[in-house]
Parts: sequence; structure tokens; C-alpha cells
Amino acid sequence: MKQLDGLRPARLTVGIISAGRVGSALGVALERADHVVVACSAISHASRGRAERRLPDTQVLPAHDVAAKAELLLLAVPDAELTSVVAGLAATGSVRPGTIVVHTSGANGIAVLAPLTEQGCIPLAIHPAMTFTGADEDITRLSECCFGITAADEIGYAIAQSLVLEIGGEPFRVREDARTLYHAALAHAGNHVITVVLDAVEALRGALAGQELLGQELVTGDPAGIAERILAPLARASLENALQRGQSALTGPVARGDAAAVRAHLHAMEEVNPELAQAYRAMSLRTAQRAHAPNEVFAVLTSSDSGRAQ
Repeated sequence: MKQLDGLRPARLTVGIISAGRVGSALGVALERADHVVVACSAISHASRGRAERRLPDTQVLPAHDVAAKAELLLLAVPDAELTSVVAGLAATGSVRPGTIVVHTSGANGIAVLAPLTEQGCIPLAIHPAMTFTGADEDITRLSECCFGITAADEIGYAIAQSLVLEIGGEPFRVREDARTLYHAALAHAGNHVITVVLDAVEALRGALAGQELLGQELVTGDPAGIAERILAPLARASLENALQRGQSALTGPVARGDAAAVRAHLHAMEEVNPELAQAYRAMSLRTAQRAHAPNEVFAVLTSSDSGRAQ
């Protein structure tokens, strides 16, 4: 490994396995920080096209050849493939001792890199806490992103921290034994918010369809319609309030203790889609717990017939 100048790694030769949405975006960010991406692997047609467009001066090579050229080896593969990729690299002996090996998995710490650590590599887990769409905006957003880092020792943490700072991100430490909980928290926010919003869109379409104003677009199942435009400012404000104000951001009938309104909501959603009502009940129960709602609300939410016509 090259000498470190303070906390800043010297100019490193970087290899990327593979050049998908995450790997290619991080490759561009590292090149902007004066590192050199010398090689990447890209199996699919989409990955090859992305590598050619984002990293035009980078060789596309088999994974073991990429590893042999790298001082910093970035493993940007899906979680399900990480173990087998590490095992394959260890079996070929293609990763040189002293190589900084970084994976981008949120759920894994450095234990998954043990076969390479045993061969003298420096293991790091550096996870960008963001969603990658494949658009060029991903590269810009990396500089506004927080990165969860896990390392074997303080030297490793210093390297990981400096790499993140170089590309403009904000590093934070995640213990090895906390990676699963960390990843679950991100999935809960990133995935379930989408489900809640899409459920709300479905319910709102049911409320609006067939009564459009003269000249107004029809309410259909296509995205970016009137239902989405109605919900957008409310959803954005709710998320911002939750992040800025915490528990005090809770509003609505559950937080107010309005059991009659909650019962009416459940009945209305049951008529549209029983699964919507079930999801609304589950989320309302969690909201009631957070808001310390009165017993009347809990009675409605735990009753088996509260969503049916009375």
C-alpha cells in the first residue's frame, strides 16, 4: 500500500468488481479524488455500457485480473454474491497482500472478507446509505451521502474515513455486530416508506376515480398522476418533519385519539382492498404506541371487526 499523507490516502490504483450502478458511481467519485481506476469487471451488457460511459479509460477485465492490478479493490457486488466472490478471489491468490479490500454491502461487516484478510489484505466495509438509480445524479448525491464504515482496527478506520471524506461524504462507524440492525433500519425507512406511499396512492385513486372534473385527466393506474401530485407535498413535509422534529411530528386521528375516525378509515379501506386495511391497521397500531394513544384507539385497532360495516 502506498504511504499515507496524514489521513489522506496517496494516489491509489483502483480495481472495481463490478461496474454496476454502485461500482461505477464510486469509481467516478474516486477518480475525481485523484485516484486511478485502472480496471473493472463488467459481465452484463448494461454494466459494460455503464463502464464505457462513466470510466472510459478503464480496462474491462475478468475479476481476478482486476484484483491483481489494484491497490484498492472495490467489491460492489450484490450481497448474495459477496461471499462467493471473496472465496473465488482468495482461491486464485490474485489479491496481493497489503491491498485495501472494500465491499459496499450494508448488511455485512468485515467478517465476510476473512479469506482475503488471512492473505494479508486490509478489510473495510464502506456502505453508502443511499439508493442508486443508475442515473448520473447518483454520482452527485454521493457527495451528500453518509457512509457506514467498519474496519478491523483504528488504522483501517482512518483509511475508510479518509476515503469517504475525499469523495465528499460523511463517514460514521458501525460495529461489526451491529451491521444487521443498521441495515434493517435503512431497509425499514427506504423500502417501507415506498410501500406506505404506494398504498396511499392506491387508496386515493379509489376515492377519486370516476368523478374527475371537466377537462381533468382520468384517474388511472399510471404513475405521476393526480393522486401522486396530491400526496407529494404531504409526504415530503411529513418526512421532513419526522427528521427535524422527531416524535412531535406525529399528527392525525391516531395521535389525536380519535377512535371513531380510525374505525371509519379501516372500514373505507376494507371496501377498497382488505390488504390495504390490514397494512393501515398495523401502521396505526405502531403509531398509537408511539403517540401513547388512549385505550379506545387500541381497542379499535385490535378488534377483528373494526374494519367492517357496523
